Amino acid sequence: MSKGKYYITTAIAYTSGKPHIGNSYEIVLADSIARFKRKEGYDVYFQTGTDEHGQKIELKAQEAGVTPKEFVDDVVGTIRGLWDLMNTSYDKFVRTTDTAHEKQVQKIFKRLYDQGDIYKGSYEGLYCTPCESFWTEAQLVDGKCPDCGREVKPAKEEAYFFKMSKYADRLIEHINSHPEFIQPVSRKNEMMNNFLLPGLQDLCVSRSSFTWGIPVDFDKRHVVYVWLDALTNYITGIGYDCDGSSTEQYHKYWPADLHLIGKDIIRFHTIYWPIFLMALGEELPKQIFGHPWLLQGDGKMSKSKGNVIYADDLVDFFGVDAVRYFVLHEMPFENDGVISWELIVERLNSDLANTLGNLVNRTISMSNKYFGGIVSDKGVCADVDADLKAVACNALSKVRAKMENLRVADAISEIFVLFKRCNKYIDETEPWILAKDEAEQDRLATVLYNLVEGIVIGASLLEPFMPGSAKRIADQLHTTLRGFDSLEEFGLYPSGNRVTEKPEILFARLDVKEVLEKADAMFAARGQEKDSAEEKAETAMETEAKPEIEYGDFDRLQFQVGEIIACEEVKKSKKLLCSQVRIGKEIRQIVSGIKQHYTAEEMVGKKVMVLTNLKPAKLAGVISEGMLLCAEDAEGNLALVIPEKDMPAGAEIC
Repeated sequence: MSKGKYYITTAIAYTSGKPHIGNSYEIVLADSIARFKRKEGYDVYFQTGTDEHGQKIELKAQEAGVTPKEFVDDVVGTIRGLWDLMNTSYDKFVRTTDTAHEKQVQKIFKRLYDQGDIYKGSYEGLYCTPCESFWTEAQLVDGKCPDCGREVKPAKEEAYFFKMSKYADRLIEHINSHPEFIQPVSRKNEMMNNFLLPGLQDLCVSRSSFTWGIPVDFDKRHVVYVWLDALTNYITGIGYDCDGSSTEQYHKYWPADLHLIGKDIIRFHTIYWPIFLMALGEELPKQIFGHPWLLQGDGKMSKSKGNVIYADDLVDFFGVDAVRYFVLHEMPFENDGVISWELIVERLNSDLANTLGNLVNRTISMSNKYFGGIVSDKGVCADVDADLKAVACNALSKVRAKMENLRVADAISEIFVLFKRCNKYIDETEPWILAKDEAEQDRLATVLYNLVEGIVIGASLLEPFMPGSAKRIADQLHTTLRGFDSLEEFGLYPSGNRVTEKPEILFARLDVKEVLEKADAMFAARGQEKDSAEEKAETAMETEAKPEIEYGDFDRLQFQVGEIIACEEVKKSKKLLCSQVRIGKEIRQIVSGIKQHYTAEEMVGKKVMVLTNLKPAKLAGVISEGMLLCAEDAEGNLALVIPEKDMPAGAEIC
């Protein structure tokens, strides 16, 4: 029976590039909470997605030589691939370029404008492009953006503004009367003391200096600023309609039970977003949790620093569940966590290989060795059994208590308390000693049964955090993972069941030196690729721009594929070759100044690109009836432009 709905969201990932492991941590954290709530019996809806508009995207697309939509489509594919690789169970992947989202954002903007919450003005300040944020001089830290530490540039433009101060007192009252609204408490104190209590400034909600965004439909010179666009995905993604025709899904799941976000965007989610909702007359989310950062070494991961670790790199080395375990278990509730190759190997060897993997392997191996794989409860108990059973039966309540407060790392630690207790139970009961005494066979069988039962309970609790490994454990024990309603009773594993004949190694121990060597080689190869790309960029030529032309000017030129069937030198010239070029059924004679770059012999047989409606001209006394297209570098070297694929002579180039 369902306990009711539970709507959980992550921040939508910004599509400026591939997310690093710190970004991937958030989707894994949200997934573990969503899976846990499902096992508790909730009707869970888990939404994630991508934030795809803004000046930064527009600039990156220009650098890449593609349209902004082409750029974000490519990055979105990468992001979804990573989320799927990490075995995350999201129900909806929303994109801010989705047509339905864009239409609702336009409606929301117009409604807020019509009711007087948005007004038109102009903005002059210091702008941080990566953060899409304006700052005053007083807000800067050492003259740089207070959020990311990068350079800011003066900017002035016409813009629309939202009257934040109109709703500030109401938001302060809500935060004070709902202590669970912002978590951890330190984030709440930061928002109150640094932003709300000193007084809110009106918020810029449109931009007119770039075009990659959702147009303000009543003023096409403006696009909706990224935060009003991005934040509303939490309601548009589940069917909100600004005209009052929201879907049943929206009425079912809103308000969100949990917005899970990084601490760096807590201000936007705990101040701007609630105020937008107040202005729309919608309920506020129940809780916003600003999780800490996952740092590498002594600082935040940064592509410019060259210290970025990606989830797929780690999965290649350690496997999906080992990575999930590390990021979930090593991230403190409130303070930043640290990730390194050495730490991952240490955790994998100690917790996963030794504590968990070795426990499962030993238990299955002993069951096969002593009883042919049959696990039977003979009911021959000892005092030591009671403590094991108590730890197993109490594990759910302890894990649940931690999860209620979003202390995921602590919840996982509670599960491993059970696995460690099982290992201790082996040391206490000494099955290898019992096996030597015929009279102790029933006691030995009971010991192994208790171990299997403890492992099943632990694996069932572990499923939300390490779903693949939990299932592999259950498969080896020839059973299924249990629901939470059956985890407080000991002895449900079917007596007489048979475990697998050959236990699988869940987590192999790794040599940290070998891992570091492989990681260094991977980063070195990546660095070489980057250097190569930079070298190519440095050799790319910039040419002086010619006057702009109309499409009609270009349309008057006719380009076709030609095939050179004969070629000879022009005797009166040191530069010219005379080619006979077949274009469809016609043979054209074309003179080209490429003698220093091609011999007459190597020209024959080439497919080339030809300007065919060029007025004939006489060069060195020879008639030329067209022009062969060539590229020229800074040193004056020429290369014929040829079709990428084999095309018939006469094919039109358009």
